[in-house]
Amino acid sequence: MFSLYKKEVQSYFYSPFAYVVSALFLFVFSLSFINSISSMSSNVLKFSFSNIFYNSFFYFIFLIPLLTMRTFAEERKSHTETLWLSAPITIPQVVIAKFLAVATVFLLMMVLSLFFPLVAWWHGSVVLSSLICGYLGFFLWSLVCIAIGVMISALTDNPIIAAVLGEAAMILVLFLDNFTNTDLIQSVKPVAKVFEWFSTEKRFGAFSQGLFSLADLIFFLSITVVVLIWTIIIIEKRRQSRG
Repeated sequence: MFSLYKKEVQSYFYSPFAYVVSALFLFVFSLSFINSISSMSSNVLKFSFSNIFYNSFFYFIFLIPLLTMRTFAEERKSHTETLWLSAPITIPQVVIAKFLAVATVFLLMMVLSLFFPLVAWWHGSVVLSSLICGYLGFFLWSLVCIAIGVMISALTDNPIIAAVLGEAAMILVLFLDNFTNTDLIQSVKPVAKVFEWFSTEKRFGAFSQGLFSLADLIFFLSITVVVLIWTIIIIEKRRQSRG
């Protein structure tokens, strides 16, 4: 499995693809960073990096499907999927390796963004607990989106379609959070509680305040695992259908 994981990670950095997406990620982050500074009334640099992640997540989710769209769709399109379907490696190992490869690339992108907290620390002050929890919460939130993107890529043989459907699915995740706060849903308390339980925005809220929540950690990891299991089932059924 490690060899496949290594191959997948290398495939991103052996082409300009990862560098372009990383540049876009840093561009969005820098705009949010600059906007936070310019809107401050004080000359002391105090603001929450969690708010930067939160306010920019809508833009960040447009980048995640660009990373996940090729995971399975590209191999189906080029008919190279049969290579690992017939190889001495299990489907769960393939899915996990590809998922971890995308997660690693995204994690490296987040590491690059640490330049901005260093700038803030040099010129002002940084609340370390809020910074760590904000980064952790954002990464966990992103893992859910990455898992969804990988699953959608397994459903099609067209990377462009995988990217478009991935964007739609992630916008739907954000829309679910807004839909939960509507008067219609809030008027029915049992339904509202179910929607609130699945709200990724609310789960990220605790991390954004510098609070580590074990329940929210388990929530993000559980959703990620469930989506990956669905991906395994999808590919397993496709392999069985081929006989």
